[in-house]
Amino acid sequence: MTDAGPLLTPVLGSLYALQVPIPYPMKTVTVLLDVPAHGPVSMVDTALDTPEAQAAIEDGLSALGLHWSDIEQVIITHHHPDHYGLAGVVEERSGAAVHMLDVEIGRGERYWHLWEEWLPGHLKHMRDHGLPQESLASMGADNRRGRDRVHPASRVQPLREGQYVSLTGRDWEVLWLPGHADGHLGLWNEQGSVLIAGDAILPRISPNVGLYAYTRPDPLGDYLQTLGKLEALNPARAVVGHHGPVMEGVQARARELRGHHHERLDFIAAQARQQPRSAYDLSLAMFNRELNISGRRFALAETLAHAEHLRLLGQLYRTWDEGRGVWIYHA
Repeated sequence: MTDAGPLLTPVLGSLYALQVPIPYPMKTVTVLLDVPAHGPVSMVDTALDTPEAQAAIEDGLSALGLHWSDIEQVIITHHHPDHYGLAGVVEERSGAAVHMLDVEIGRGERYWHLWEEWLPGHLKHMRDHGLPQESLASMGADNRRGRDRVHPASRVQPLREGQYVSLTGRDWEVLWLPGHADGHLGLWNEQGSVLIAGDAILPRISPNVGLYAYTRPDPLGDYLQTLGKLEALNPARAVVGHHGPVMEGVQARARELRGHHHERLDFIAAQARQQPRSAYDLSLAMFNRELNISGRRFALAETLAHAEHLRLLGQLYRTWDEGRGVWIYHA
């Protein structure tokens, strides 16, 4: 929020994009508010469960003549904390129905309810791929900070690919855009050529595509297919989760991101040919700069997504190093 008021941007008809502060390098996340003359008052994504985010959303609602209690439906693009964190708060304050893609409910959303049970497996996954033992405690604490900012909904209703939802008094088609998250949802309005893209595509940074203990086996392969889908869709405008809220040139950006990931695949293959090593060691080469523990976690997961994509294509193989207790990738 600025001194002038909430950062609200008109998108299409009764749909507004609100920039909500988050304590991450992206600085803000986009929360969409729809106030149609006829139809449900809707929110798309909810930001983190922090006092600052709650205050910004309250200001945005107030600027539109609304309160929490007016929200009737919530649609979540994906389960990551900065998009899902306040879902349970909105549900409690308004009684709104919370919706998410069916694919995301069974994996990503369930993660928040089973977090304590799943954390050991998550950390073991990182350790098996080379994360130093001394980093495990700080990475676990970093994960806990993220969990503390998520208030999951008690009931999440499934949306399915190809279904339609109502926003702005128009029909929006539900899309499945996996990669950044297994069940990442997009909403497409063909009439206005507008895509609600979440983090499926971003203008200034590459969405993190990481392989975690609970994700699908080839998130990078999923994401390359998503980029092809976005390229073919070629929306005039996309509402994005960060560095937006609105971007143009989606088709060109999708091609650029595909090239970026192909360069990284070539880099990983060349590094493994030079010397067999763990995904963590490969990540130190690919992300050759100082990173905090959260950044290093994303770097390892992203490197692993690329290494596993190459392995599934038959271009790399891996062996278990019993002495170190880690997987080693070979060309």
